[in-house]
Amino acid sequence: MLQVLNVGQIVRTESTHLDCEVEQFIGAGAQGEVYCARVSGRPLALKWYFDNVATPQQRASLERLVQKGPPNNRFLWPLELATATAITGFGYLMPLREPRFHSVVALMKRRIDPSFRVLATAGFEVAHSFLQLHSKGLCYRDISFGNLFLDPDTGEIVICDNDNVTVDGDPNAGVLGTPRFMAPEVVRGEAVPGTQTDLFSLAVLLFYLFYMHHPLEGKRELAIHSFDLPAMTHLYGVAPLFIFDPTDRSNEPVRGHHDNALDLWPIYPQFLRDLFTRAFTDGIHDPAHGRVREGEWRAAMIRLRDSILYCQHCGAENFYDPARLTGVSYDGTCWGCGRRIRLPFRIRIGRSVVLLNRDTQLFPHHVDDQCLYDFSGPVAEVRQHPSQVGLWGLTNLSTETWSSQTPSNPAPVAVAPGRTVALLTGTRINFGRSEGEVR
Repeated sequence: MLQVLNVGQIVRTESTHLDCEVEQFIGAGAQGEVYCARVSGRPLALKWYFDNVATPQQRASLERLVQKGPPNNRFLWPLELATATAITGFGYLMPLREPRFHSVVALMKRRIDPSFRVLATAGFEVAHSFLQLHSKGLCYRDISFGNLFLDPDTGEIVICDNDNVTVDGDPNAGVLGTPRFMAPEVVRGEAVPGTQTDLFSLAVLLFYLFYMHHPLEGKRELAIHSFDLPAMTHLYGVAPLFIFDPTDRSNEPVRGHHDNALDLWPIYPQFLRDLFTRAFTDGIHDPAHGRVREGEWRAAMIRLRDSILYCQHCGAENFYDPARLTGVSYDGTCWGCGRRIRLPFRIRIGRSVVLLNRDTQLFPHHVDDQCLYDFSGPVAEVRQHPSQVGLWGLTNLSTETWSSQTPSNPAPVAVAPGRTVALLTGTRINFGRSEGEVR
């Protein structure tokens, strides 16, 4: 493809009137080309539109986005428009994606292998970021795994291609979405992209993230001989059916073709499966009221993180599922080695249950309901006794003094910062704004 801009070429920012030097061609898409560029010594990404896309409407849309600013720092948001005297059209500057971030496509192709904790963290960040976008009255229109990148070591994410973001319900929206991610009503031509359709696309993206498969591609997909536009319209728009629909199994996944979905579905706890089931049953039949909201996904991702436990035999990450708890007995086996899982200590704080593994940390949102989803720094962590193997405790990393009580010693004992509470069944810990009980 003939590049619009050349390495070493200078374009100029519109509002700050700074020179922007093109350094490297990164890639091209349907709308334009992306380059690595430098402005005042700072490396940035420069997207330059093809002539047919560089319309007055696109310019006005970009100017609004620049003025509004990003919902949070996870969006590689348009910073400033740029033009060149010798070239028609325009482009815009945005933050450059760091090399540590990989496309979700790399996950689908097994080029990266993040842990369950990383996936849960990424799921939280995705839901949280789109909640902040939608709260500004904006919709993304094109949520898909091509626009999401994650750090496979931490779960941090970045969201690109934000120049398609527009006001919710804009009837002049030019981008309808990516095939397989568009809401059924958009596929049928009955609606334009908006917040409600974003919610469906978000659910599809999260399903891909955890199950590495599409939620609507089961038996019916295998029966299609020519996967053309009419076939796709029928499968994703006219007659969409969840592969794990509890009342209709005619589109269930088939062993040998849909192994990712079959193998991963039972690993996750029932509360997450219930949420996906609602997203692709009620969310399909009743788009206005049945779709899972971003806040629900966000809460579920935190609960999923807190549910992780390690198999004592093979070390594989598993999930604590309250649905498998009968009295004091836990009916759970490791998905990795098939052996029975022994539960570690766990602490109930309010309505939340956190598994106290060897590496568990508690954050402000665990002990203070005024700190909503606060990961600013750990306030407690599980530590092993320095000399007694098998004895574990919860160390106070906060600046506040806790108090603890045990069944054998009901008198409160002060737990100053830096001190540790031994993990014993029935121990109660008062964190100040909340109280937890170890089980």
